[in-house]
Amino acid sequence: MTTKRTDYISWEEYFMAIAQLSAKRSKDPSTQVGACIVNKSKRIIGIGYNGFPIGCSDDELPWSRKGDFLETKYPYVCHAEMNAITNSSNKPELDGATLYVSLFPCNECAKLIVQVGIKELVYLSDKYHDDDIMIAARKIFDMAGVKYRMLKPVNKDIRLSLNNL
Repeated sequence: MTTKRTDYISWEEYFMAIAQLSAKRSKDPSTQVGACIVNKSKRIIGIGYNGFPIGCSDDELPWSRKGDFLETKYPYVCHAEMNAITNSSNKPELDGATLYVSLFPCNECAKLIVQVGIKELVYLSDKYHDDDIMIAARKIFDMAGVKYRMLKPVNKDIRLSLNNL
C-alpha cells in the first residue's frame, strides 16, 4: 500500500518560500525583500518585492544606501509590502489577511498594513529591530491589534528541482 509523503512543507513555510522567491526579483544590491499576502482561506492574494516604481528606470535611479538623501535609494524605492498590497488581486480580502515578509516592516509599511486591514504578520528577519522606524512600526502594530511573529522554519533551504516530476 502506498502512503502519502510526510516530508512536505507547512503552509507557513510554503508562503514564506513564495515571499523569498519573490525577493529574488529585486535588483537592490544590498537588500532583497519579498512579501506574500494570504487570505483567510489560505489563498495567495498578493505578492511583491522591493524595487523602483513602474516606469522609473533602475538604471537611472541610485541604489546607494549612504550619502545625500536624494542620491540614495530611499526616497524612490517601493517596499515589498507596498507592492504586495497594491498588486493584490482582491482588495476586500486584505481585511483579516496574513502577510508573510522576509524582513520586519518599517513604520511606513506598518501604516499601510494597518490601513488595509491585514491582521497578522509573519517575518523571517528583524535585523533592524532597534532602529527608530522599527520601534515605531511595532508601536503601530500593537496599537492596531496586528499580531506579529518571527517564523522559525524547519526547512532552511527549499530548492527548485525537476527530480520529482
